[in-house]
Amino acid sequence: MASVAEGDVGAAMEQMRGLQPDFEELSLNKLATSLGASEQALRLIISIFLVHSKSSLGDLILCLSCSEPFRGFHTWLVKKLRYKECYPLALFYRHYLFYKDSYLIHLFHAFTGLSIAYFNFGYQFYHSLLCVVLQFLILRLMGRTVTAVLTTFCFQMAYLLAGYYYTATGNYDIKWTMPHCVLTLKLIGLAVDYFDGGKDQNSLSSEQQKYAIRGIPSLLEVAGFSYFYGAFLVGPQFSMNHYMKLVQGQLTDIQGKMPNSTIPALKRLSLGLVYLVGYTLLSPHITEDYLLTEDYESRPFWFRCMYMLVWGKFVLYKYVTCWLVTEGVCILSGLGFNGFEENGTAKWDACANMKVWLFETTPRFNGTIASFNINTNAWVARYFFKRLKFLGNKELSQGLSLLFLALWHGLHSGYLVCFQMEFLIVIVEKQATNLIQESPTLSRVASITALQPFYYLVQQTIHWLFMGYSMTAFCLFTWDKWLKVYKSIYFLGHVFFLSLLFILPYIHKAMVPRKEKLKKME
Repeated sequence: MASVAEGDVGAAMEQMRGLQPDFEELSLNKLATSLGASEQALRLIISIFLVHSKSSLGDLILCLSCSEPFRGFHTWLVKKLRYKECYPLALFYRHYLFYKDSYLIHLFHAFTGLSIAYFNFGYQFYHSLLCVVLQFLILRLMGRTVTAVLTTFCFQMAYLLAGYYYTATGNYDIKWTMPHCVLTLKLIGLAVDYFDGGKDQNSLSSEQQKYAIRGIPSLLEVAGFSYFYGAFLVGPQFSMNHYMKLVQGQLTDIQGKMPNSTIPALKRLSLGLVYLVGYTLLSPHITEDYLLTEDYESRPFWFRCMYMLVWGKFVLYKYVTCWLVTEGVCILSGLGFNGFEENGTAKWDACANMKVWLFETTPRFNGTIASFNINTNAWVARYFFKRLKFLGNKELSQGLSLLFLALWHGLHSGYLVCFQMEFLIVIVEKQATNLIQESPTLSRVASITALQPFYYLVQQTIHWLFMGYSMTAFCLFTWDKWLKVYKSIYFLGHVFFLSLLFILPYIHKAMVPRKEKLKKME
């Protein structure tokens, strides 16, 4: 699921529709007022596009706010993609620092990241700086020990949760906690990888060997890793080893030269802008606020469900937009390089947070999970879920991982309800899949070619209706809001999946023959 950080980006984008053409003459504060947005929201958007497109923010907003929506947008986009004005920081790094001394690269990343933090949050950037410095001291003073890992986890999470407690309101808040949740995962992962680096190579899994840190990171290296401009505000997650490969000039498809990543980067940027256009067009008409209105409650039950279905899909587009745009700068800098295909084609998906085609076409909940916020999910799997193997219970490990994700997002009850629903849905979907695969009768019915479009439509309807149901709690935060909406649709999601959770085992028992019978049938 998406984090508060990404939600804040979406909230900021929603508020940028009212810009007038003379915005360039206004100060940031006046410009934010004319947009009906906070100055913090405007600073966030400027920061993201500063990293990703020189002077394109103003052109984009101006184009999106014309009286005739998006008139000239295509012309603007083509012109911008034709020149190397895009992605100024990544372009500067490519042309002037790619094969320079490591300390210069670390200084550049640390300085630009700190500058972005100061621009957005003023002197409150000290929160991130304090945690980075203390993390370095933990690694140096405690070494490669379990104590260092546990101290890191407890301190970094406690600091983040304390920040949530003292700054959170009932709405999306663009405060220092927004990038800090991203930083928290980075620093915890750093401590775990450093711990693994002290173990015998043979005692580690192949994945752990890949990420284990054998050397001793300097403060400058930790700072550069933490403040990398392309991922500081909203991610994605990446390891220290991957970052060091970037610094050492290894992340390129042509050794000794800059990576040929401009076109792949612009493709992701372009796709992100397509989602931005769609989101900007539709956001005035599809909002979570409408879920709380009397008009919504007075509508027929089928309408309430269908609105939730459409909104549940649409609300995720703001996260998709943000991740696609940020992925572009990672690709352009080289950080997105992920080796080669079997045919020798370079892969640029190391920092991909979205599998767009899978996201748009999958009819299954697990498919959406696999396509959405990929790097955060991979981080949780690598550093949390798999480390709970000693519990001997996969479902318990999965439940604790989702509880961790809920707390990492924030202290609002809506996050707990959302991830509780995800846990329930994933279990039920697995039961239903096993039932269909193992029941000869259901397998034959499911394989009827003529009925495949109908099955797909039913699956997609169930899928996005209950994705919207889960996202309702996630986006409305507080119990009084999401409870009101859930009451209006009679707790449909909970009733539906809890019923299936208890009924499906009995159906499985009745419709799936025992192994002995199956052998005789074969």
